[in-house]
Amino acid sequence: MKRASARHILVDTEKECLELKEKLNHGEDFSDLAKEFSSCPSKMNGGALGSFSQGQMVEEFDQIVFSAELNTVQGPVKTQFGYHLLEVTHRSD
Repeated sequence: MKRASARHILVDTEKECLELKEKLNHGEDFSDLAKEFSSCPSKMNGGALGSFSQGQMVEEFDQIVFSAELNTVQGPVKTQFGYHLLEVTHRSD
């Protein structure tokens, strides 16, 4: 079964998400931004979600996590929870 580890930043609007992505593009730290801006409890761990299997996350999230290039920020990704910036840190088959 496929497994992955990822981290994310969850915010309410696409605008906020794009602003944070711009900060990342200018060298700001993902973990620091997650701690400051994310609305997900994972923010306490810098947005780290730990390891999970394919199918455990919502579909939009799952599609990105199990197909995106590792260690590259993806998003904004819209889900029922809001807008995410995602970074896949590990994936195994």
